[in-house]
Amino acid sequence: MTDTSTEKLIHAAERFLGKGEQTLTKRERQVLEQALGKRALSQDTSAVFDEKSTFGQRLADGVASFGGSWTFLIIFGVVLLSWVLGNLLLRGEAPDPYPFIFLNLLLSMLAAVQAPVIMMSQNRQAAKDRLVTSHDYECNLKAEIEIMALHDKVDQMRNDDLRSLLAKQQEQIDLLTRLVESRVAVAAGQSESK
Repeated sequence: MTDTSTEKLIHAAERFLGKGEQTLTKRERQVLEQALGKRALSQDTSAVFDEKSTFGQRLADGVASFGGSWTFLIIFGVVLLSWVLGNLLLRGEAPDPYPFIFLNLLLSMLAAVQAPVIMMSQNRQAAKDRLVTSHDYECNLKAEIEIMALHDKVDQMRNDDLRSLLAKQQEQIDLLTRLVESRVAVAAGQSESK
């Protein structure tokens, strides 16, 4: 960073955040540098997060997505109903007669595997939400800084316009004063000549 940009960063930190340059967090410094450099800060945080995910994480998301869908519930219901009806109709020759102990074992194993996978997916979603929230904070902070900078520019333009207006008004007053003085001098000269 050059001396000029460091000075601008120090001034911006004091002006917009009320902090010294040394007390800025990494995120605040990044936002100020983005604002001062007139660079965009926004990004698709979901895409960035998803690009970094491993195969296992994507698989956990897929299992959680399918496990929480109507498709899964309907298929699961049809399979369970078929299992129960098939075993009830076969009675003595049923592979899993009532009280369906093998079915209970399968359901327990499914729940034992599915619950941690869903929790992994939820943890990833929570991490993604934290990333999105963090990025939203950065964007909001930059927007606030940009708005304050715009207010400063508008105030400066207004002050410049007022100074210009006052200068023009003073010129007009001076011109009117000279005009009145010249008329008074002319009128005084005419009254002396009479």
